[in-house]
Amino acid sequence: MLTTIASYRLINQDLDRSLSTTRSAPAVQRESDYFLEKIETVKSVDDFLANDRLFNYAMEAFGLEEMSYAKAFMRKVLEGGIDDRNSFANGLADNRYREFVETFNFSRYGETTTVFERARSGTVERYVRQAFEIEAGNQNQGVRLALYFQRKAPEVSSAFGILADRALLEVAQVALGLPANMSNLDIDRQAKLITDRLDIEDLKDPEKLDKLIEGFTARWDMANPSRPLTVAVPNAILGAPGIVGVGADILASLQNLKYGG
Repeated sequence: MLTTIASYRLINQDLDRSLSTTRSAPAVQRESDYFLEKIETVKSVDDFLANDRLFNYAMEAFGLEEMSYAKAFMRKVLEGGIDDRNSFANGLADNRYREFVETFNFSRYGETTTVFERARSGTVERYVRQAFEIEAGNQNQGVRLALYFQRKAPEVSSAFGILADRALLEVAQVALGLPANMSNLDIDRQAKLITDRLDIEDLKDPEKLDKLIEGFTARWDMANPSRPLTVAVPNAILGAPGIVGVGADILASLQNLKYGG
């Protein structure tokens, strides 16, 4: 069976083709076709929340499916928008909610929200990427983490962005040789441990990012020589569909954590 680093390199050799294969998979194509057909009928937050299949698809596309049941919470996220710096979504540590509102910004655009490509094909592309990473994770947890880091790390602007995302943090800890128990330290101290070993701007450089990820994959294989490659990545870490559940009370508290910096 391929090592994590070999699997990651193989996938990256033709990532577009891999994504195309996922996009054309019957289940993915069926759900995507339904979404594209129905999203144009959505004119309000009420319309959006009323169609479970449509709403769940969008939530999965943004890695938020563990909160699909929490419609009162999501209504508050959507209705508050992001234009007000003190809005509910802007106060959440998890940036996925802001991204979700940016795409489905009913507060700003009202009935025209779903005419934009970001709400249509943009959401489909996100869904396909999520499905692709899930499939990779079914074979190797380390590969899934590497692909997630490849996708999300360039968006990070500070060490606090890494600390606020459990999956990014796990990759960073392994790649940089940082101990898992560093989470017991003060948040500012944790941030310094990361910046002492990583220039955050390097995450925006494709070559430097890939070098960091390959370092992670090599260290991952060394640290997990006998772990079965079919172990799934916890939902609480990656926020991806159907792996493990987390209690509503824990999730609600996590959404409201606000890191410093």
